[in-house]
Amino acid sequence: GGGETYQERSKGKDVRTSNIVAAKAVANAVRTSLGPRGMDKLLQLPSNEVLISNDGATILSKMKVLHPAGKMLVELSQSQDISAGD
Repeated sequence: GGGETYQERSKGKDVRTSNIVAAKAVANAVRTSLGPRGMDKLLQLPSNEVLISNDGATILSKMKVLHPAGKMLVELSQSQDISAGD
């Protein structure tokens, strides 16, 4: 048959789990900056400059996200910021 092997199913599950972990990490990075009681984030940039912001898109744009799913969420936030202005 054309069924998946255990190894293929296991690898697919590992990829999904990795994607979920990456998405949660990105969300956790900005969660406390959201809403009317959102807190500012203090970021140290590679140039040793310090940036204070509570804008999620700005915070995400300054992060070095390596995971493909995490990068996709950062790009999504940037396109949303452009179209909605927030």
